[in-house]
Amino acid sequence: MGSAGGWSDEVPQKAYWRWSKQDFFPEESFQNWGTYRDALSQAHLRFVDRLLSRSDDANEVVELRKQSENDMKRCLNWWDLTWFGFGSVIGAGIFVLTGQEAHFHAGPAIVLSYLASGLSAMLSVFCYTEFAIEIPVAGGSFAYLRVELGDFAAFITAGNILLESILGSAAVARAWTSYFTSLLNRPSDSLRIHTNLKEGYNLLDPIAVAVLAIASSIAMASARKTSLLNWIASAVNTVVILFVIIAGFAHAETANLKPFLPFGAKGVFQAAAIVYFAYGGFDSIATMAEETKNPSRDIPLGLLGSMSIITVIYCLMALSLSMMQKYTDIDRDAAYSVAFQSVGMKWAKYLVAVGALKGMTTVLLVGALAQARYTAHIARAHMIPPWFALVHPKTGTPINATLLITICSAFIALFSSLDVLASLLSVSTLFIFMMMAVALLVRRYYVRGITPRPNLLKLVGLLLLIIASSMATSAYWGMSPNGWIGYTVTVPLWFLATLGISVALPQQRTPKVWGVPLVPWLPSLSIATNLFLMGSLGADAFIRFGLCTVVMLVYYFFFGLHATYDMAHEPKMPESMKVTEAKRMGSPGP
Repeated sequence: MGSAGGWSDEVPQKAYWRWSKQDFFPEESFQNWGTYRDALSQAHLRFVDRLLSRSDDANEVVELRKQSENDMKRCLNWWDLTWFGFGSVIGAGIFVLTGQEAHFHAGPAIVLSYLASGLSAMLSVFCYTEFAIEIPVAGGSFAYLRVELGDFAAFITAGNILLESILGSAAVARAWTSYFTSLLNRPSDSLRIHTNLKEGYNLLDPIAVAVLAIASSIAMASARKTSLLNWIASAVNTVVILFVIIAGFAHAETANLKPFLPFGAKGVFQAAAIVYFAYGGFDSIATMAEETKNPSRDIPLGLLGSMSIITVIYCLMALSLSMMQKYTDIDRDAAYSVAFQSVGMKWAKYLVAVGALKGMTTVLLVGALAQARYTAHIARAHMIPPWFALVHPKTGTPINATLLITICSAFIALFSSLDVLASLLSVSTLFIFMMMAVALLVRRYYVRGITPRPNLLKLVGLLLLIIASSMATSAYWGMSPNGWIGYTVTVPLWFLATLGISVALPQQRTPKVWGVPLVPWLPSLSIATNLFLMGSLGADAFIRFGLCTVVMLVYYFFFGLHATYDMAHEPKMPESMKVTEAKRMGSPGP
């Protein structure tokens, strides 16, 4: 195709828009019913193979990218990524969930909820940054986990990535409608179609569907144009945010902060688990690695810079809202607009609504861009049909993958309310970030063919102890939020397991450009905080999460397992060529 990747001699030129069976099911297992029955009969052996096998950096950077037939265009720098950070994060979370969680769970202590979530998110940012520099591909956490934890762990994560992508876009689109009605000075559900369906799914939202369609159309056209639009919209949104903070404190009443903890510490962490959604999206920056001119410099600047500033902004915005209005009076759908109206600044409600709409629009824009790249790399590995991996030769964007996410998101946004979506989304996000921290520890302390088996067994045992003690801490908190005896067992276990990795195991890999500091302590703390926040969510979120996981597993054993097995056993490029190509693509190399 004449791609910049230099594969034009190996891949025959094909039309982008094609619909043959080979484009969706090219693997040997799906050629006919006979080969499929043979594949199913070998399911156990194939599962063991996929469970134990690992990809490698060069394979993710070079080999899998062939599946897209064309390269994505390298057109982004650290400035673009920083604004992508703002555009992908600041949206429905801060403008909608702040009011909801302050009203029902945290009260004025919502500022502590944002601080706790922000610190946990920053730990995950460190992990993402190291991986994105070492493995600069569009797959993000899916690619990183394939390398360190294997295909099966990557698949479970891939399913949650797709779930997060679809539900996240749907949630933001629903919130967009709420703020649009506020701008029109109408009740929040007045533009939705009322039906007799079950509560939580009975308000149809055609506006959300239209907004998703427009955002994805822009993202499909060009990454560079999307970046420019995001920069303009985010700049305007930043002005509005500064106004919210300054004007909010100008009309602050310290009496509104009392009682500061009306629902106790449990409410703070319950809210923190939900508002974690407000920090979701920073991983979008990692998926832009293939389109970044200098990943080793631009990604750390974009990720760490934007997330540090966003954490401060969120805490200030939450505090200003809590001081403007009593938590019992905060509106759950359009909190900031109603708060300004309550202090006599009725005109400000329209400015806030415009800013919120711009923020949510950029979240949808950047989300459409990043989600498609996740999906495309998942398709490159044949976890889903490789047709979704194709990159358009003119736009340099994965149009098919964008359409998949957009159509699914639009369908869910049409029916589901924001609170139903946010709790499930938080479980998926926290689970992915926890897995990323585990993968970072594995990457530092285990290298195939080098690490002695006794050290590998020690690492596995200590990692299981870190996870188990973190889960026990979360469970004890849920059962006895005012107790303390259980922590005298669970916290020391976590500490000793982390100390064991630090003292008893030598690091097998040193990052060549930038690495997470204080390993293993920061990744281990990330595991603990993510699991703790997961445990703070309600039972309904885990029931939905469990049902979605069952559906993923059924799909895996009937399709994904066999497709990835066939893909993994195809002839590959020689290792020496992969390493050379990986260095040319921007990876520091193995």
